[in-house]
Amino acid sequence: MRLLVTGGAGFIGSNFVRYILARYPDYQVFNLDKLTYAGNLENLAGFERDTRHELIQGDICNRELVGKLARRGMDAVINFAAESHVDRSILDALEFVRTNVLGTLSLLDAARKHKVSRFVQISTDEVYGSLGATGAFTESSPLAPNSPYAASKASADLLVRSYHHTYGLPALITRCSNNYGPYQFPEKLIPLLITNALAGISLPLYGDGMNVRDWIHVEDHCSAIDRILHHGKPGETYNVGARQEMPNLEIARIVLSVLGKGSDLISFVKDRPGHDRRYAIDPSRIEQELGWKPTVPFEQGMAETIDWYRRNSSWVDHVRSGEYRTYYDRMYQQRQRTLSEL
Repeated sequence: MRLLVTGGAGFIGSNFVRYILARYPDYQVFNLDKLTYAGNLENLAGFERDTRHELIQGDICNRELVGKLARRGMDAVINFAAESHVDRSILDALEFVRTNVLGTLSLLDAARKHKVSRFVQISTDEVYGSLGATGAFTESSPLAPNSPYAASKASADLLVRSYHHTYGLPALITRCSNNYGPYQFPEKLIPLLITNALAGISLPLYGDGMNVRDWIHVEDHCSAIDRILHHGKPGETYNVGARQEMPNLEIARIVLSVLGKGSDLISFVKDRPGHDRRYAIDPSRIEQELGWKPTVPFEQGMAETIDWYRRNSSWVDHVRSGEYRTYYDRMYQQRQRTLSEL
């Protein structure tokens, strides 16, 4: 099977590439990534000489490039490529609309033209907005995005839905709760808390720290995408979650406890605009229809994640300093392909 994976040098995308190549030895992965600040090629260490993995540096908004790739007989497109940090979208929404909406449109047009057999759009539970103290999002929950990031992802989802209903494109949408695990860029909550705690500096929490998120280990998310890719019904949306809700303050306390640090490192900062109070996912559909279940308990996953960041301090240093670009220059430059070579 030939897969076009977009955003495959990012956090979830690179974990998915690792998952697929380990599980399916005969699959070919074409990894299209723009290599922005979050596209870290150290995330793909070990695949530099693997002929099953081909890296293409490029932008999903580049319709010529995307068309040339789709024309190479892709069986499926899995679209991870996105601007994803809410705070950045609040400061400047333009790039979020460009990448998340126009980039998705570029991929949809190429997939339709070249008759790709599967199109999987990786979305987020944030498109549903904020929940009250009880209940959980289902696939029939109305879309009510509250940040420019969430609005751009909701817009992309609607385009994907329209291409299935209008053109018959065999497209599916996944909406997952908050991911954590190895290779996550340290601007996101859990790696930020871990790396700050390891450095003995303040762990900042918005507002009162009681915003609640539903957490899932990235490996469980990858296994869900695998199940949806191979067995999901075109035109459907599948919510993916692990039923592991946790307020941000409790996450910080867990990190500090595991690392033997004091709670005096926790600080509270001014809340960000439009901050959703609570998310929770009901994954009943994927459990009942596709037989998928998460396997990583939160306590185990957190302990393993904390240990990974502790053992990979050089990765963190490279990401924060931008030095990981030298890894790209050294290990990938000879194999990376651009538009002119396709």
